[in-house]
Amino acid sequence: MVTLSINGNARTVDVPADMPLLWVLRDVIGLTGTKFGCGMALCGACTVHVDGRPMRSCVTPVAAATGKQITTIEGVGETPSGRKVQQAWLDLDVVQCGYCQSGQIMSAAALLASKPHPTDADIDAALAGNICRCGTYVRIRAAIKRAGG
Repeated sequence: MVTLSINGNARTVDVPADMPLLWVLRDVIGLTGTKFGCGMALCGACTVHVDGRPMRSCVTPVAAATGKQITTIEGVGETPSGRKVQQAWLDLDVVQCGYCQSGQIMSAAALLASKPHPTDADIDAALAGNICRCGTYVRIRAAIKRAGG
């Protein structure tokens, strides 16, 4: 049995210690906003925050998240940076297909929590591992700048 703090709530689950956090969140707990993309931490669709830092949940064993604060897309709107990012995403109609957007938002919220007014280089570095097949990068950058402004 493992107890996790997810979006401010304690959740006890009976899973193997090496089970990827992504599958615990999606399949065991039922928080399906975090997406499976590549399974190799290359695309960013599975990004969550662990103690405020963006992490790829597809390669993070649940044991590595035990005792830490986990925030998913379902809870990031309760944080100041997450709320601003989500509103900017809506204001600028960022989403096209939407599949990657939870990971994009999680990375953007983590960036703005540490750098409220990021440069283009900061944005590029923070979101370098998040892939959008639809190519909404221009709208993503504009939304991050709006949320940080």
